Amino acid sequence: MKGALGFIGVFLSFLSDATLGEPTPSFACANNSDKCMHFCNTCYNYFGAPTMECLSQLLHHLCLLDYESDMVSLNSTEWCKWGDVSGLYSKLSLCTEEISDCLLIPWPNPLVERAFVDIHTKFFQDCPTEELSDPPPEIVFALVITPICLIPIMVGLVVFKTKNGDGSS
Repeated sequence: MKGALGFIGVFLSFLSDATLGEPTPSFACANNSDKCMHFCNTCYNYFGAPTMECLSQLLHHLCLLDYESDMVSLNSTEWCKWGDVSGLYSKLSLCTEEISDCLLIPWPNPLVERAFVDIHTKFFQDCPTEELSDPPPEIVFALVITPICLIPIMVGLVVFKTKNGDGSS
């Protein structure tokens, strides 16, 4: 009985693969939306599967080139103003996530992380980072030395109060 069911299952799988001459991907696609099917078919036709190389090409042509052209259209002084670039940055992030999700490649992944590092190097490297810098050494010294000096004084007061027998106050 199990053998007959196995044969029927194999037979039905051959029937379901009949696509009138159009090859179908032999891997899963995240969903059947037009965009996802386009991404998956592109990977199938050019790379045989949704490989990292395919993801790299899709990200480059569909996400990174658009982002770079949008950034170039801004004045370079606006690159450091988060309000001016946050929409473009979010659009890029969503694009990379959508393509990765469609191809069932985890997001974020090393390829996407590398793309964002490259973008930061290209567009945001010269942005001032003063608001995130360390305070001057004099301020750090004062903040560190104050509690260190107060500890012995507090210990001395406790000992002095205890020795005088005036521990109630």
